[in-house]
Amino acid sequence: MKIQEVKKMAIDKGIKAGKMKKAELIRTIQTKEGNIPCYQTSAFDSCAQTGCCWRNECMNFS
Repeated sequence: MKIQEVKKMAIDKGIKAGKMKKAELIRTIQTKEGNIPCYQTSAFDSCAQTGCCWRNECMNFS
């Protein structure tokens, strides 16, 4: 997902994107959604959040 799409999603959730980098912004969205803010962290090895919309992109990061 491109940064512009992530920023749009953040705005829709009431998050001020500002100058956050993509990964930081996605983790902020994850927190707002009540999920673990684990996007592109070492947690991908044991990720159990199968319903996360970032899962495929995150798992491909490794």
